[in-house]
Amino acid sequence: MIDKRIVITGGAGFIGSHLTSKLVEMGNDVVVIDTLIRGNKIPKDVLAKIEFHKVDVADKAKVIELTKGADIIFHFAAILGVDIVADNPIETMETEVNGMQSVAQAAIQNGISKVVYASTSGVYGHLALEKSVDEEILVDPRTSYSMAKRYNEIYLASLYEEKGISSVALRFFNIFGIRQDNRMVIPRFFEQALNNEPITVYGTGEQTRDFTYVDDAVKATILLAQKAHGFEIFNVANEKEATIGTVAERIKAITNSNSEIHHIDAPSKRYDYEIGRRYGSSAKLLNHVGYKPSTGLDEGLKVILDSMSN
Repeated sequence: MIDKRIVITGGAGFIGSHLTSKLVEMGNDVVVIDTLIRGNKIPKDVLAKIEFHKVDVADKAKVIELTKGADIIFHFAAILGVDIVADNPIETMETEVNGMQSVAQAAIQNGISKVVYASTSGVYGHLALEKSVDEEILVDPRTSYSMAKRYNEIYLASLYEEKGISSVALRFFNIFGIRQDNRMVIPRFFEQALNNEPITVYGTGEQTRDFTYVDDAVKATILLAQKAHGFEIFNVANEKEATIGTVAERIKAITNSNSEIHHIDAPSKRYDYEIGRRYGSSAKLLNHVGYKPSTGLDEGLKVILDSMSN
């Protein structure tokens, strides 16, 4: 994917900014659409090389206008963070559904052949707790966020069937890395540890997640944008489990923090988000593009810490 005109919605966010940087580095003409509600995470040197528009992805007319001449749309705009999503279920669903409709209409009207969509591992809900989950398992979304993401996956499948527009839905598993903000657990733990404040862990801390480093996720995203056709769903997972308690302990150790680790009850509104165990299979990803995420948790945490001291 070189020398293409690419539009990225949510391109100033955490994953979006890393994707923007990489696509610019590869020599593409990049247009970013973002509301900047959570600020602009695009590095200044990259920002100078792109076309940026502060626009809500729900503004269908503007999205259609800004995507003229594009070869591909990466649709990464979303509301993120468990507490924010739990407090704003209607806005969450409207952002997802209206944004997808804008992107789909833009693709239809402007003859754009492919859409790459940031979905979520949350669509698996509480299923398959005893093993890794793959794309063939029957999903079980429980939250407004995951339901909207699953709706959009189905919407994209229909878009291909009726309009012939290819798309890829990426089920990301707990992406982490530099430039992530404290709506997410790892940057929150770092912030608490570096300030020698209590590191707050919900519940026992024995719940597991599959932490996938952002550079790996971006590489997988670009490879799939190049090689996947029709409509396909792919997990983007590191295939390794880590307990939340272990993450807290490792961050405390590498920061030489005096913080205590406090276990607290999760608010009731977080119930459907508090999955006991989840890790994913990237076998389908590996089979299609010859690559799967491999950066370990400790390696990724060290990169984050090093970036904080530079």
